[in-house]
Amino acid sequence: MTNKSKIIVLDDDPTGSQTVHSCLLLMRWDVETLRLGLQDDSPIFFVLTNTRSLPPEKAASITKEVCHNLKQAISRVGGRQINSKFKIQNSKLGVSPSSSSSLQAGETEGFLIVSRSDSTLRGHYPIETDVIASELGPFDAHFLVPAFFEGGRITRDSVHYLIVDGVPTPVHETEFARDSVFGYHHSYLPKYVEEKTQGRINAESVQRFLLADIRAGSLERLMQLSHNQCAVVDGETQADLNRFAQDVLVAASQGKRFLFRSAASILTALAALPPQPIDPENMSQYVRGGQPGVVIVGSHVKKTTQQLEVLLQQEETIGVEVDVTRLADNGANESATLLTEVLHHVRVAHDAGKTPVVYTSRKELTFKDVKTRLEFGAKVSGLLMDIVRGLPSDIGFLMSKGGITSNDVLSNGLALTSARLLGQILAGCSMVTTPSDHPQFPNLPVVLFPGNVGDADALAIIYQRLSRKTG
Repeated sequence: MTNKSKIIVLDDDPTGSQTVHSCLLLMRWDVETLRLGLQDDSPIFFVLTNTRSLPPEKAASITKEVCHNLKQAISRVGGRQINSKFKIQNSKLGVSPSSSSSLQAGETEGFLIVSRSDSTLRGHYPIETDVIASELGPFDAHFLVPAFFEGGRITRDSVHYLIVDGVPTPVHETEFARDSVFGYHHSYLPKYVEEKTQGRINAESVQRFLLADIRAGSLERLMQLSHNQCAVVDGETQADLNRFAQDVLVAASQGKRFLFRSAASILTALAALPPQPIDPENMSQYVRGGQPGVVIVGSHVKKTTQQLEVLLQQEETIGVEVDVTRLADNGANESATLLTEVLHHVRVAHDAGKTPVVYTSRKELTFKDVKTRLEFGAKVSGLLMDIVRGLPSDIGFLMSKGGITSNDVLSNGLALTSARLLGQILAGCSMVTTPSDHPQFPNLPVVLFPGNVGDADALAIIYQRLSRKTG
């Protein structure tokens, strides 16, 4: 699979890159920034839309804006730089680039479009795929591929499982299905599709690519798909999705156009990158000056709380709790007070050579409706990003726990336009570095740790790797 289309990933939080490396993460989606991704040497790039943290209408609006700008970016680059890089491979794929230097709306052949979302089925589906299909279509099919092997998510017989203590558990039986914004009742993916589309797509009409189908080869079936047919894809191992991706790329070479709604593991298969250049155990070499770092924990899921408890038992860590319940009543005044208090504790810990672990209070709050919950989440995130901006400028590293929190750290706290992904410091946990000309934190290694990934020791393991003294 050396001849591939450019893979463009619209990521609803910044953790979809958790199985790849050496590519660009874009925190903005203006035309010029998108051109950076299109012209980059890597076969894949990510646009971090952060839509999972937003209400449905805003998620749809941002997705439409990205698609609109993406068409313009492809048009401006299409007949020149990008085609000089991909013209040969597209000709081998049987894809004909536009004869002019600009592309008409919808002429996105030579590109694979992925709507990357949560491996536990939380997110704005089908809103985002509907918008992408409207803006960048027509597509012959859209595939749901939620398997994420590094995080213990597999799909068998169209049922999606989370492996809990070695036991595959249907995801509708987990806490994620009870999410107050994105809750659902079905692990059987055709029924999940029917539920989320409110019956617009009937479960019986969903195409099922089972393990036996994938392992035997799916090309013939792929070639028969049309009219944005919905399909769900099994996967128990990376080899399953590698095999499926091979057939997808061949079908694309013969003119089929596909859209993906997926977790991260299908991206590994489509990009087919070599092993990352830096071993995870050696990433401490990026820590600035051997200095202690800072950990920001926003995620409140049970797994994160367990990981936090283990981390706080590590030597040289000091917990700094942010009592977000104080924001509920008198937000503006309490936010300023909390900011002053937290930054004081962070500074004291840092000056003592310790790593402060800043974490939001663990109690799950209840709200009268989804809109109120999202607004409160934005208030909490705003406080956390003020904390990031107020951190000592000489910290050695920054670790962000939680998908939405990580996105906000990159785009708001650090105010980055783009960042280069170095690779994974632990399975499913990405590390990026800030640019050398960053005004406050140049060359700062930043770990992006999803809320629902890793075992109880995972946060502590990453902390230990980053705190390892190098000669």
